[in-house]
Amino acid sequence: MPPSNFSSPRRNDRDRSPAPQGDGPTLVEKVVFVNRCAKVVKGGRRFSFAALVVVGDQKGSVGVGYGKAKEVPEAIKKSTEQAKKHFVKVKLRGDTIPHDVLGIFDGGKVLLKPASTGTGLIAGGGVRAVLEAAGVKNVLTKSMGSNNHIAVVNATLNALQQLRMAEDFAAIRK
Repeated sequence: MPPSNFSSPRRNDRDRSPAPQGDGPTLVEKVVFVNRCAKVVKGGRRFSFAALVVVGDQKGSVGVGYGKAKEVPEAIKKSTEQAKKHFVKVKLRGDTIPHDVLGIFDGGKVLLKPASTGTGLIAGGGVRAVLEAAGVKNVLTKSMGSNNHIAVVNATLNALQQLRMAEDFAAIRK
């Protein structure tokens, strides 16, 4: 039997407190929608919840997550984790977008137009959440087609992924 002052490396790793985060990226989390679903059983109703969350660093990175669970906080936690795993870089020009773009996902369509400084974020619901998380401050939007939250949020993300800078086009031409 080993001496009593012996400690395995595993135990030491487990006891160690997590490393301090320091000045890591500060992420903005926005809960867009929480859906309650009821399943009728012999004793009554069983509820489950689904949460749609947008996470971004307000510097051009944004992610969308959708999680389901028996409790609302657990569903939000799951969707936040999924959003952090699926981050997308967005091309921005200052605090607006470089050009007009139309994003489509399922039945949802979202039109984004750049706006001059001082215009503000003219958007509602899921579109506003995605643009705020991405760091866009001046833009005009129009949501067309389906008003399903998932379709609108993903259409906005699709539109942001289509954005290109003038330098990108110049590089392609050369």
